[in-house]
Amino acid sequence: MNDTILLTRDGPVATLTLNRPDALNVLDPAMVDALVARTSEVAADDSLHVVVLRGAGKHFMAGGDIRNFAGELRHAPADRQRGFQTMVERTHVAIEQLHRMPHPVVGRVHGAVAGFGLSLMNACDLVVAADDAYFASAYRHIALTPDGGGSWALPRLVGMRRAMEIFLLGERFDAAEALRLGLVNRVVPAADLDGATDAIVRSLAAGPVFALRNTKRLIRESLAQTLSGQLQAEAVSFGQCTATADFAEGITAFLAKRPPQFRRR
Repeated sequence: MNDTILLTRDGPVATLTLNRPDALNVLDPAMVDALVARTSEVAADDSLHVVVLRGAGKHFMAGGDIRNFAGELRHAPADRQRGFQTMVERTHVAIEQLHRMPHPVVGRVHGAVAGFGLSLMNACDLVVAADDAYFASAYRHIALTPDGGGSWALPRLVGMRRAMEIFLLGERFDAAEALRLGLVNRVVPAADLDGATDAIVRSLAAGPVFALRNTKRLIRESLAQTLSGQLQAEAVSFGQCTATADFAEGITAFLAKRPPQFRRR
């Protein structure tokens, strides 16, 4: 396993760190392989309650590795097309795993969040941003279209018109605008980024695991559901949750006017 994505664990919390700080954590083939392997590993770990995604150094991720792209220009257009499509399809395995893994994923972003970095952030369930973070789709500047699920996630997060603006104009915007658009949940001073992220992670890690996993799944799957289908899915999940020990603890704690102590796996 290469070290372009670091995986660390602290009890029920796993942290994935994009680890090419000298290159603004841009995505190269080695990082693609590591991202797929690491997201697969944490997705399959039932002992986890929450996953944190962050970038080493001064930036979250500035997109794809342009120098690597330049090296591919020596190939004929048809060969480039096949090669890049295969690479993107491989990368999308990791994106789908972030969306579909049962654990909530918290993005911790700062500095550059551009291109694939923006799509990667949008695959997270919650995002805390430093006030020095800046965002851009960037694709149009090198004559590309979005990848990483960007064209799927962004319209759902900000609406069709704003998604069109972000992708077609490619303009940079700051953390305050990202918060206003609903792309991030919190914006905090850069010095407070770790503390603000940790507070959310601790809350998730201490929560009722089954209920939080089902909530993530319900919200994610609602995007492809009819109203009737979603109502039935909610009824099934609600019933499942009432059969857990955490439900009994939550009710007992509420009546006793004390904080609940949910089970730890």
